[in-house]
Amino acid sequence: MKYTNEVIISRPLAEVVEQFDSEENLYKWMTGLTNYEHLSGTPGQPGAKAVLTVKMGKREMLMTETILKRNLPEEFTGVYETPGVENIQVNRFEETTEGHTRYICETEFKFERLSMKIISKLFPGAFKKQSLGFMNSFKNFVEGR
Repeated sequence: MKYTNEVIISRPLAEVVEQFDSEENLYKWMTGLTNYEHLSGTPGQPGAKAVLTVKMGKREMLMTETILKRNLPEEFTGVYETPGVENIQVNRFEETTEGHTRYICETEFKFERLSMKIISKLFPGAFKKQSLGFMNSFKNFVEGR
């Protein structure tokens, strides 16, 4: 399943990228993030791995993050894996003519289990809505600084 979300952040591109590129800021906008543990590689660079602990409702989920590309503001790509699910996110940032920032996130989910494949076909909007929620949380964090 693939989709793209986009939000406009009323802040200059350089400021938005600086806030996005801060590991410390993850806790300030990533809803449910309770722990971010670096595992290997140079933090923030391609090949780096980390484990994210995210609380979603009553569930706690561990995701392994692997950074694939880092060429900000043009692209920051990571893959987030949990048993049976792979989520690839390509984040892009562009300056608008108004001096704001267009944040574009291309998302691809790959599911191993049949049950998740069925859920993704029945409720694709739920996945897109959740992704957009994280983007809006980031937007609100940056604009509220």
